[in-house]
Amino acid sequence: MEFEKLVSIIVDVLGVDAEEITPDTTFVDDLGADSLDVAQIIMGIEEEFDVTVDQDVASNVTTVGQALELIKNAIDA
Repeated sequence: MEFEKLVSIIVDVLGVDAEEITPDTTFVDDLGADSLDVAQIIMGIEEEFDVTVDQDVASNVTTVGQALELIKNAIDA
């Protein structure tokens, strides 16, 4: 469920095809995101999941799988 919501956020921000997104997909290399795009994705995560993401942690997120882990950790906190 979290994965589908995350994919939806990524598609909204980057305008990419949902089918090309897997947990191993990198935001910059695979999806062409820049730092502003990643920040928008993190903000989308915070809004969609009603969580607060530590910016130091968020700055180290490079893959969709890492973002998913970030969501799971924030929900469990």
